[in-house]
Amino acid sequence: MDRLIYTAMTGAKHLLDQQAVVAHNLANANTTGFRAELSAFRAVPVVGEGLSTRAFVVDSTVGADLTPGAVQQTGRPLDIAIQGAGFIAVQTADGGEAYTRAGDLQVSVNGQLETRSGNAVLGDGGPIAIPPDSTLTIAADGTISTVPAFGVPNAVAVVGRIKLVNPSASEILRGGDGLFRMKSGNPGEPDASVVLASGSLEGSNVNVVDAMVSLIENARQFDMQMKMLQNAEANAAQAMTVLAAR
Repeated sequence: MDRLIYTAMTGAKHLLDQQAVVAHNLANANTTGFRAELSAFRAVPVVGEGLSTRAFVVDSTVGADLTPGAVQQTGRPLDIAIQGAGFIAVQTADGGEAYTRAGDLQVSVNGQLETRSGNAVLGDGGPIAIPPDSTLTIAADGTISTVPAFGVPNAVAVVGRIKLVNPSASEILRGGDGLFRMKSGNPGEPDASVVLASGSLEGSNVNVVDAMVSLIENARQFDMQMKMLQNAEANAAQAMTVLAAR
């Protein structure tokens, strides 16, 4: 009886947590460069005297789905999409290094190249500064060239190169801000094999149909866990009636 109660109780609780993960993925189905979060259940035995028959159900985040999303052309010079595997290196608010697939870039009022969320895009020597009154282009290898709007015509200047990395899925971890970081805490090594597509954006890799099906499945499994708890309560009540009759 106690096994049923522990398993059903923790199963119901973590089904709600898993439902929240699926709902979060579904809410970001249209977010540029979003990677779907993956989760799974696992059984954990309860440690303690007299508790050997009990087990908890735990919902654990196993990582993110790094499958590339669909790429759409926008024609905007500041939009970039990674073709295949790889990440764009950005600077976090605390000065650390993180990685994203969101390539909808912008130039801040201070002339710094950054993401839509305000993270500075990193180059070989740190954040990349864009000269004022200039038109920029981003090459496939991340090299940024600018042409001044005034002055000498066609005076092309290279102002930096976007740091592109390609760590394996086992080397990175998603943070609460949606950015990925190296598990080791060290900056990732630049990878020359990562290729950009200028004037394009990569969409989210969330499969809306699969997410909706998962929502329905989780809801039904939650109902099943609650029915198991109700059955356990009814069995306990019948057992008490039998014992009282004796």
